[in-house]
Amino acid sequence: MTSKIVTSVIRILFLGLLFIFLFYPDKFEIKFDYPGFPQADSWYVRLAKFAFWFLFVIEILRIFYYGVVKSKAKGILANIVTITVPLIVTLIFLEIIFMYIPQSHEGVLSKASQIWWEKYWKPINSLGYHDKEIKEEQGKKQILVIGDSFAAGHGLKDVNERFSNQLEASLGADKHSVYNLGMSGADTRDEAKRLEEFPVKPDVIVLEYFPNDIEKVGREKGLSLSGAEPYADLKGPMATLVKRFYLPNFIYWQLPHTGFSTFEKFVQTAYTDTTVLNAHLRDLSKMIDYRDSTGAKMYAVFIPFLFQVDKSAGYTKPVEDYLRSKGVTVVGINDGVLKIPEKERVVGKNDGHGSATLNKLIADRLTEAMKKP
Repeated sequence: MTSKIVTSVIRILFLGLLFIFLFYPDKFEIKFDYPGFPQADSWYVRLAKFAFWFLFVIEILRIFYYGVVKSKAKGILANIVTITVPLIVTLIFLEIIFMYIPQSHEGVLSKASQIWWEKYWKPINSLGYHDKEIKEEQGKKQILVIGDSFAAGHGLKDVNERFSNQLEASLGADKHSVYNLGMSGADTRDEAKRLEEFPVKPDVIVLEYFPNDIEKVGREKGLSLSGAEPYADLKGPMATLVKRFYLPNFIYWQLPHTGFSTFEKFVQTAYTDTTVLNAHLRDLSKMIDYRDSTGAKMYAVFIPFLFQVDKSAGYTKPVEDYLRSKGVTVVGINDGVLKIPEKERVVGKNDGHGSATLNKLIADRLTEAMKKP
């Protein structure tokens, strides 16, 4: 029996090399090359991790069987092992299960959201947008939707639930082609540049605007947002555990972290600081200049903080007024948002992006505005 325990220990030591290779590759300058790296584990990497945990459990149970059960060991140590081994095995099986559980999350911060991203963030066209490929379509009105993750449809499992797709369907795909240029993390300056570089000349431009669009220029002008870095509240071994393993990572992201009040204060300051606001409006003017150069009609939809609708409208009013002064049709949705129950406004508990219901509201309001003579 001793020899069997020794061979299991030797095999565990060899598994330790695989453990380092799979879970700590960065510490040894080992790099994997696959789509999505380093943001997420690929399906094959997770399969390799599953194999590691499965083999590790076999060896742990083998040692337990020959060291405690078959030898009929007694005493405090045997009792501790008898309690500890089932607990370890249970935790490992939970780790394996959570390697395959998707959950959307703002910013693709959690491991569960990385699984979600890999599973649902399709299609992706040759330009990197979460959208169809560009086609030569004569006689169709070309509509470009520009914005951030709300426009891109973050959190929606079916791309057809997104407001740009619903807009094309309601206007008629036989006469209209809607392209979505939404990109997670985009700000106004980036959006103006991407509009200019997009190979399709628009007849209509739809700007999706969210209050955090001013964030980057606010930071450039010296405003700070404290506590926003992921995992900033973790130190030492706990940080490693949460960042590298699925079960503790999932638990961590179910708990509250940086409060909304911190971000709300940042946004409130940004829109009332003339230095920040004027710089932001200059970025918007580049988008207006592009519209004028193409002769396109332009619409703007302001998506509010979905649980702070009235306050949000107050923050972004200077931007709305500016766009209206430049001939942009601002399509209001706040009254409709307030009629949607709060839980139905967002895609999930840990993801505050717009739900399919909210996207339908936006599509309906845009359709109504575009059909007006």
